[in-house]
Amino acid sequence: MSNQFGDRIKLLREESQLLQRQVASQLDMDTSMLSKIEGGDRKAKKEQVVQFAKVLKVNVDELLTLWLADQLIEVVEGEYLALKAIQVAEDEVKYNSKKKK
Repeated sequence: MSNQFGDRIKLLREESQLLQRQVASQLDMDTSMLSKIEGGDRKAKKEQVVQFAKVLKVNVDELLTLWLADQLIEVVEGEYLALKAIQVAEDEVKYNSKKKK
């Protein structure tokens, strides 16, 4: 299971010299929940990702990108056509982006 998001928030928290309980209280969650998110045992909700960015003083897009990447990896992990499927999805996202301009 990929845990790029959890690894990153743990690193950011530690670099800021914050304890789990300090961050958890700012996010209105208990320490065990934060520990599970950092450890990859529980997935954060998208709304929580935005809150993490504020508390840890980082760009929200950085954390959202890692969070979304973890979601994609979880869906395609172990599939032999995973890379091909991601490439098809990438083409579709690019197409839809151009269409909206």
